[in-house]
Amino acid sequence: MLGSLEDAQDTAQEVWLKLHRHHERLDPATVESWLYRTTVNACYDALRRRRPTGELLIEPAVEPDVEREERRRLVTEGLKTLPERERAAVVLREIEGLSTAEVAAALGTSEVTVRSQVSMGKARLRKWLEARG
Repeated sequence: MLGSLEDAQDTAQEVWLKLHRHHERLDPATVESWLYRTTVNACYDALRRRRPTGELLIEPAVEPDVEREERRRLVTEGLKTLPERERAAVVLREIEGLSTAEVAAALGTSEVTVRSQVSMGKARLRKWLEARG
Protein backbone atom coordinates (compact mmCIF):
# COMPACT_ATOMS: atom_id res chain seq x y z
CA MET A 1 0.00 0.00 0.00
CA LEU A 2 2.82 2.42 0.75
CA GLY A 3 5.10 1.88 -2.20
CA SER A 4 8.31 0.95 -0.43
CA LEU A 5 9.63 -1.63 1.99
CA GLU A 6 11.17 1.08 4.18
CA ASP A 7 7.85 2.93 4.56
CA ALA A 8 6.08 -0.37 5.31
CA GLN A 9 8.62 -1.26 7.98
CA ASP A 10 8.29 2.18 9.61
CA THR A 11 4.52 1.90 9.61
CA ALA A 12 4.62 -1.65 10.99
CA GLN A 13 6.82 -0.42 13.82
CA GLU A 14 4.30 2.34 14.61
CA VAL A 15 1.47 -0.21 14.68
CA TRP A 16 3.34 -2.57 16.99
CA LEU A 17 4.07 0.33 19.36
CA LYS A 18 0.34 1.14 19.41
CA LEU A 19 -0.42 -2.52 20.10
CA HIS A 20 2.07 -2.52 22.97
CA ARG A 21 0.46 0.63 24.43
CA HIS A 22 -3.11 -0.66 24.11
CA HIS A 23 -2.81 -4.45 24.46
CA GLU A 24 -4.31 -4.53 27.97
CA ARG A 25 -7.50 -2.84 26.72
CA LEU A 26 -7.97 -5.09 23.68
CA ASP A 27 -10.27 -8.08 23.59
CA PRO A 28 -8.21 -11.10 22.42
CA ALA A 29 -11.04 -12.06 20.07
CA THR A 30 -10.72 -8.75 18.19
CA VAL A 31 -6.95 -8.22 18.15
CA GLU A 32 -6.57 -9.42 14.57
CA SER A 33 -9.20 -7.03 13.17
CA TRP A 34 -7.78 -4.24 15.36
CA LEU A 35 -4.33 -4.86 13.86
CA TYR A 36 -5.64 -4.76 10.28
CA ARG A 37 -7.67 -1.60 10.87
CA THR A 38 -4.84 0.14 12.72
CA THR A 39 -2.36 -0.85 10.00
CA VAL A 40 -4.59 0.40 7.19
CA ASN A 41 -5.14 3.69 9.03
CA ALA A 42 -1.40 4.05 9.63
CA CYS A 43 -0.79 3.43 5.92
CA TYR A 44 -3.33 6.11 4.99
CA ASP A 45 -1.61 8.50 7.41
CA ALA A 46 1.78 7.74 5.85
CA LEU A 47 0.38 8.25 2.34
CA ARG A 48 -1.03 11.62 3.36
CA ARG A 49 2.36 12.65 4.74
CA ARG A 50 4.20 11.79 1.53
CA ARG A 51 3.72 10.32 -1.91
CA PRO A 52 4.91 6.71 -2.38
CA THR A 53 8.08 6.54 -4.45
CA GLY A 54 9.26 2.92 -4.39
CA GLU A 55 7.95 -0.48 -5.30
CA LEU A 56 4.80 -1.88 -3.74
CA LEU A 57 5.28 -4.87 -1.52
CA ILE A 58 4.75 -7.88 -3.73
CA GLU A 59 6.91 -10.86 -2.85
CA PRO A 60 9.54 -11.70 -5.48
CA ALA A 61 9.26 -14.98 -7.38
CA VAL A 62 10.89 -17.99 -5.76
CA GLU A 63 12.54 -18.99 -9.03
CA PRO A 64 14.01 -16.39 -11.36
CA ASP A 65 11.40 -16.01 -14.10
CA VAL A 66 11.69 -12.98 -16.34
CA GLU A 67 8.07 -13.11 -17.51
CA ARG A 68 6.72 -13.43 -13.97
CA GLU A 69 8.93 -10.58 -12.74
CA GLU A 70 7.80 -8.37 -15.61
CA ARG A 71 4.17 -9.15 -14.79
CA ARG A 72 4.80 -8.31 -11.12
CA ARG A 73 6.48 -5.05 -12.10
CA LEU A 74 3.53 -4.10 -14.31
CA VAL A 75 0.98 -4.96 -11.61
CA THR A 76 2.99 -2.95 -9.08
CA GLU A 77 3.03 0.06 -11.40
CA GLY A 78 -0.66 -0.37 -12.19
CA LEU A 79 -1.63 -0.54 -8.52
CA LYS A 80 0.01 2.85 -8.01
CA THR A 81 -2.50 4.36 -10.44
CA LEU A 82 -5.54 3.26 -8.41
CA PRO A 83 -7.26 5.54 -5.90
CA GLU A 84 -6.15 4.82 -2.31
CA ARG A 85 -9.33 3.01 -1.20
CA GLU A 86 -9.46 0.81 -4.30
CA ARG A 87 -5.75 0.01 -4.03
CA ALA A 88 -6.17 -0.93 -0.35
CA ALA A 89 -9.17 -3.16 -1.11
CA VAL A 90 -7.41 -4.90 -4.03
CA VAL A 91 -4.16 -5.41 -2.10
CA LEU A 92 -5.88 -6.76 1.02
CA ARG A 93 -8.36 -8.98 -0.86
CA GLU A 94 -6.40 -10.18 -3.90
CA ILE A 95 -2.77 -10.08 -2.74
CA GLU A 96 -3.02 -10.59 1.02
CA GLY A 97 -5.91 -13.06 0.62
CA LEU A 98 -8.23 -11.61 3.27
CA SER A 99 -11.92 -12.40 3.04
CA THR A 100 -14.32 -9.67 1.98
CA ALA A 101 -15.55 -9.42 5.58
CA GLU A 102 -11.99 -9.04 6.88
CA VAL A 103 -11.22 -6.34 4.32
CA ALA A 104 -14.43 -4.51 5.22
CA ALA A 105 -13.46 -4.59 8.91
CA ALA A 106 -9.92 -3.43 8.13
CA LEU A 107 -11.13 -0.55 5.97
CA GLY A 108 -14.07 0.35 8.20
CA THR A 109 -16.60 -0.09 5.43
CA SER A 110 -19.26 -2.55 4.27
CA GLU A 111 -18.71 -5.79 2.38
CA VAL A 112 -20.74 -4.38 -0.53
CA THR A 113 -18.38 -1.41 -0.74
CA VAL A 114 -15.34 -3.70 -0.63
CA ARG A 115 -16.73 -5.86 -3.45
CA SER A 116 -17.36 -2.70 -5.47
CA GLN A 117 -13.88 -1.28 -4.77
CA VAL A 118 -12.20 -4.57 -5.67
CA SER A 119 -14.27 -4.91 -8.85
CA MET A 120 -13.61 -1.34 -9.95
CA GLY A 121 -9.94 -1.54 -8.98
CA LYS A 122 -9.42 -4.76 -10.90
CA ALA A 123 -11.22 -3.31 -13.94
CA ARG A 124 -9.04 -0.17 -13.85
CA LEU A 125 -5.93 -2.29 -13.36
CA ARG A 126 -6.92 -4.60 -16.24
CA LYS A 127 -7.52 -1.59 -18.52
CA TRP A 128 -4.18 -0.07 -17.51
CA LEU A 129 -2.37 -3.37 -18.15
CA GLU A 130 -4.08 -3.87 -21.53
CA ALA A 131 -2.92 -0.41 -22.59
CA ARG A 132 0.64 -1.59 -21.98
CA GLY A 133 0.25 -4.79 -23.97
